[in-house]
Amino acid sequence: QSAASKSIRPFKSSEEYLYAMKEDLAEWLNMLYDLDSTAETFMESLETGCALCRHANNVNRAALDFISSFPKTVQSLRMPKKDVFFQSRNVIPGSFLARDNVSNFIGWCRQELGIKDVLMFETNDLVEKCNEKNFVLCLLEVARRGAKFGMLAPMLIQLEEEIEEEIRDQENLREHSPPSKTLSRKESVEDSD
Repeated sequence: QSAASKSIRPFKSSEEYLYAMKEDLAEWLNMLYDLDSTAETFMESLETGCALCRHANNVNRAALDFISSFPKTVQSLRMPKKDVFFQSRNVIPGSFLARDNVSNFIGWCRQELGIKDVLMFETNDLVEKCNEKNFVLCLLEVARRGAKFGMLAPMLIQLEEEIEEEIRDQENLREHSPPSKTLSRKESVEDSD
């Protein structure tokens, strides 16, 4: 019972919430790409941009598979098409190649996914390990888009989807249930007499 109460207890600060998001994203990326990332090493494990660009290209492949499986649904979704070109060998963190990889990922997020600037980060944010919040928000948005194409999503995104599904189910129930009669004030007064 104490574990359940801990899981719903709100975070004491935005730093704790950010830490939890990094932890979730690290576990997710470790699963997808066999990284060895933790919340503490999250920025460092991605600073060469290689894993980010690999992920972008995997989102593209998932989108192509989605197109072939659900051609009618595609019309309502923004579909990424261009692969991200990146250097994957001998990339040293902070180097020109690392910065170029990160920049290419950022360009893909903006151009192919249309992620809004408010959710974006800049190359220096990752290379210099600052503005973690925007970096995390951007990765969560990329994960959301990938999940629409059937990719595995971080737990946070999975929970969001479950909540949205429950809300849709409740709205459908309300729409299809017979309307309940509400009594006017006059009717309720008459009934009490």
